[in-house]
Amino acid sequence: MDTSPESGFDDLVRLAAFICETPISLVSLLDEERQWFKAKTGLPDVVSTPRELAFCQHTIQSDVLFEVEDAHADPLFQDNPMVTGDPNIRFYAGFPLLTPDGQAIGTICAIDRVPRRLNAAQREALRILAREVVAHLELRRAHIQLQEEKNKLEGLLRMANDKAETLYLNGGHNEIFIKQDHKLLRVQTTDIRYVEALGDYVNIYSGRERYTVYSTMKELEAKLPAREFARVHRKYIVRLDRIISIESDALIVEAGRNPDQGNSLLPVPIGNSYKSALLGRLNLI
Repeated sequence: MDTSPESGFDDLVRLAAFICETPISLVSLLDEERQWFKAKTGLPDVVSTPRELAFCQHTIQSDVLFEVEDAHADPLFQDNPMVTGDPNIRFYAGFPLLTPDGQAIGTICAIDRVPRRLNAAQREALRILAREVVAHLELRRAHIQLQEEKNKLEGLLRMANDKAETLYLNGGHNEIFIKQDHKLLRVQTTDIRYVEALGDYVNIYSGRERYTVYSTMKELEAKLPAREFARVHRKYIVRLDRIISIESDALIVEAGRNPDQGNSLLPVPIGNSYKSALLGRLNLI
């Protein structure tokens, strides 16, 4: 209730009005006091109505189409202010929005200002559109739940890294936590050879393991022990004790160990803006 308009629901009410050939169509949600319009066409200035005036409150009493061919001639609605005054409802057809557990939470309906009735194809179309509205609502709920779980996981990740940093500062184990496939993994920084940035992701090479995480180089650099790692390029961080040799524009880094061929070596570019700082740290200048 009371959420912002969304194009997916707006498209469905326009489609319902088109199929049913009515000037008004609504997606309404009901609580104890009112019906509120999640989407609407043909009623630009109306956001909600009292529940006791809503045709839709009768629709949600069953799981089938509720249709009123002429509200002026129907004792249940002939004195309704929405019939005797604006918007002058004469025809109403609504299908309940049924959640997967069978709860009716609202309707999708088509409304006209003249008496009429739907044909069989229009009734079936309204039933299908009701299912589509529920599918959109369920997808929206799942997205919100997923975002909440993501926020919780990121909170745990921050707490874990804060704990790891505390352990490091107090002489404990050097480790970081990373998020991989919706799990938190503990990685020993002593095992990390080098780090490589790829767009919005970062590859962490640890021995024969490679972890791909959604992060930035700046964020990851802040988590690694500064006295053991160095940023040598905008795309690379290396562990200092894994540098085998230095060439004019590249480092040769021990990338991992192959049981058959021994250590594998990898050339890593040195960025000009990082080179002097690296040589200084290695006591070469």
